[in-house]
Formats: sequence, C-alpha cells, structure tokens
Amino acid sequence: MTTFFVGPDQTLPKGSAGFKVELPGTASQLLTRSRRHMKALLQGYGDAIVKSRAAGRPVSFRVEVDPEGETVVTAVEEAIAARETVQAAAAPDAELTAALAAARERGRLRAAEILGGDDMLSAKDFAKMLGTTRVTVNAKRQSGQILGLDGAKRGFRFPVWQLDAEGRPYCELAALHERLGAPWAVYRFLVQPHGELDGLTGCEALERGKVQAALEAAESIGRDFR
Repeated sequence: MTTFFVGPDQTLPKGSAGFKVELPGTASQLLTRSRRHMKALLQGYGDAIVKSRAAGRPVSFRVEVDPEGETVVTAVEEAIAARETVQAAAAPDAELTAALAAARERGRLRAAEILGGDDMLSAKDFAKMLGTTRVTVNAKRQSGQILGLDGAKRGFRFPVWQLDAEGRPYCELAALHERLGAPWAVYRFLVQPHGELDGLTGCEALERGKVQAALEAAESIGRDFR
C-alpha cells in the first residue's frame, strides 16, 4: 500500500491503492521532496507497531530532524538497552571489589607483621648501629643507599640484614633501588629466592659475593614490571 501526503485541496491520484493523509501545504511540499526520509520514518513506525504487538506492550522510537530535513530514526528501546549494557559493564563487580579489598587488607597486615619483626630497627636505633645520626640515615634512605620501609604507624623501619660483614649497608642497594624502584620491591628481591640466582635470595647472593648476578637478576625483574 502506498501512502500519499497531500494538501487540503488535493486529492489522491486516480486509481491509486493507498490512503490519504491531509497536511498543511508547506508540510506536504517538504515531505514530498524528502521521500527517502519519510520512508525511514514510516519504516520506524511500522517496526514499532510490529514490536508492540509481539511484546504486548507499548514501545517507542525517537525521530531527529535537522533544519535541512535530514531525519534519523532511533529505536528508543534499543538505545536504552545499549546504555544499560555500557553502565553494567562500567559498574564494578561486587565480588571483584570485595576480593581486592580483602587482598589489600592482607597486604596491610603482612606489612605490619614484617615491620614489627625483631630484625627491623627504627631510624634512631639504626643510626646508633651505624655510628651516625638519624638525619644521615634518612638522607641515605631517600637516595636509595639504605633500605627503609614505610609503616603507617611505626614510621620507617630499617632491616639489620642489609649490612655487610663489616657492618655497612651493601653498596649495591642504590643500584637495586634504581633497577627495582620502590623500597618494598627491593625488600622482596632481597628476601625471596630467585631462579636466576640458583635459588638464592638477593641478600644471600650479595653475602656470597655474587654481586653481578644479583644486579642482572634485579634488572630482569625490574624490566618485567616496566
């Protein structure tokens, strides 16, 4: 069936099989010149009828028309569904959020346990062991020459095992900080065994004089996290 948009004084073409929609003259002229756009509009309207009958409920669609008569027909239901999908994807999964929170709490408790160990000294006690001042200790910590771990409640703590046989901090600590970045990364490297070091920890490798191997292992680990 063909649809004809005609003005008040116009009639359907003789013998046509369709129906008449009377519109003001200006609107009729514009629509007549925009057949492609009207086809899209009527198609959207027809689709809405089909969807409404199939669903047994009202549906809606949106029509946007610019000053030039360009027409965009959007199924509102589809637009809403797409937006809800994006919002659902963006919303954090409750299970994942809880798991991350639990992991952070375990990390916090583990850090507190480490910093509370007998091998961890305050800046004052570490300075006394080195025969220097707290100011010097903190300056060397900031430059990476000394390993100091930050504790929220205890302040910085300094592991005693970072000292060599002569009671001085390993001179490789600055190079380890450069390769691994954060102090806690240096700590993990020093206390954990590494395949590249034949199962030795970083600290054990330094104790046994395997300095170059330790630095190469640290470089490899640091590169993996860049």
